[in-house]
Amino acid sequence: MINNDVLRRVRYALNLNDAAMMDVFALSDYDITREDLLKLLKKDNEDNFVALTNVQLALFLDGLIAYKRGKKEDAAVKKPEGELDNNAILRKLRIAFEFKEEDMLHTLQLADFELSKPELSAFFRHADHKHHRKCGDQVLRNFLQGLIIHCRQSENDEMDD
Repeated sequence: MINNDVLRRVRYALNLNDAAMMDVFALSDYDITREDLLKLLKKDNEDNFVALTNVQLALFLDGLIAYKRGKKEDAAVKKPEGELDNNAILRKLRIAFEFKEEDMLHTLQLADFELSKPELSAFFRHADHKHHRKCGDQVLRNFLQGLIIHCRQSENDEMDD
């Protein structure tokens, strides 16, 4: 899945404006200008599109964890990993939203995507584990779609109160 798509979908799910997006990046000590952010948010067929690197997405997701859960004051700034696959993206989103296994499965169900507990847990196993499985684009795409529904429903429920 294209990193820029992940960035756009998380932005939409959380209804983040440009300033909030820049703040999320800043939480992982990455300064980004509004102009550069807008280039990253473009679709790949639009003019001035700039591809989001794995390092940039990892920094954004690390910033998202701090944004959603609070920044740890005593935590050392860790260097983002260069290899960022769908499993790592899913793991970082799970941490950011403090999702348990049931929350993950429910989020996938919101997107009409069924997955069993063993199938889900296989994505979070160490790569050397015999039951580890690679998370495909379809699973990540459906999880992000379910996340949009989950976050937007919560937002609408709060407005109704």
